[in-house]
Parts: sequence; structure tokens; C-alpha cells
Amino acid sequence: MMNSRTKPELSAEPEGLTHIVHPIPAFYRPDSRILILGSFPSVKSRESGFFYGHPQNRFWKLMALLFGEEKLPVTVPEKAALLERYHIAMWDSIHSCDIRGSSDSSIRNAEPNDFREILETAAIRRIFTNGKTSHEVYRKYCLPATHMEDLCLPSTSPANAAWTLERLSGEWAVIKNYCLGD
Repeated sequence: MMNSRTKPELSAEPEGLTHIVHPIPAFYRPDSRILILGSFPSVKSRESGFFYGHPQNRFWKLMALLFGEEKLPVTVPEKAALLERYHIAMWDSIHSCDIRGSSDSSIRNAEPNDFREILETAAIRRIFTNGKTSHEVYRKYCLPATHMEDLCLPSTSPANAAWTLERLSGEWAVIKNYCLGD
């Protein structure tokens, strides 16, 4: 019961949202040629400590298909080896945010990642964003600092069910021009 002297309780975070600082370090090497940016790691990715950790996310299936890999990478070392073989750097557009579970649509108060170290260390030729959320954050907050345009590719998330793996591979094939070319 509330009277004129009682103030309602205010929660530090909006209902159901948790403030999280990105727990996964950027993955890159000096010979990385492209940078693929997601939005923010899912719960499963945060648990596994690496990108696209949820088995329903089609990212690793897509990479294996695009590059003709015989075996789908499952472990973190296998995933890292695939990225290294094809000169791919990986991180996310968002450094910290308020989020509900893994839902990009719930993201509030996003703070961008700083890409200076990657861009100063690696031979990045092109930046690709995996889905609209990453693209919008990158364009608004990161592009003014990096001065490198991104190319937004359709999300590999299972929430993007309208895009089959075959359709995704048609759009994502563009990355091979930068990974494999001289």
C-alpha cells in the first residue's frame, strides 16, 4: 500500500534487463583480412566464451559451407582454426548494454566497442556486420571513429527464419573475395 509519503521502488535496470559488459575478447591476427561483427554475444556464446555458441545459430554451418570445409567446427579451437585459415577477425559492435537473455530487440543503452587496436594491428580490408542490429550500432557509433564502411549481411540467427542456409550462403559469398583474394 502506498500513501503520500511512500515512494515507489525503482529498479536499477528496466524489468528483465541485465547490464552486461562484453566478456569475449576480439579474435584477430595480423593477417586477418576481414572483420565480421555481430551485435552482442548470446547467453550460449557468453557461456562458451566464443562467438556464435548457440547450436541453432547458423554462422558456423555457413562458414563451413562457404569455404568447403569437410567438418563442421564444433569446439572453440576448431572454430578459431577456421577463422585463422580464412583470415577472419571477429568481434561485436556492442561493448556493453542492457539486455534480456539473448534478444537483440531488447538491447538498451548500448555502448560501442573500440576497434582501433584491431584496425591498427590487422590487415583488415573490409568490415561485415551480421544483421541489422550490429549494422545500426556500427553505423551510428563506430563508423565515425573507424572511417571504414561496413557491409550489412543477413543475420545468421535462427530468429531470421525467412533466410534459409542456401539463401544466406548466396549473400555471404562476398566475404570469400576478401578472405581468399590477394
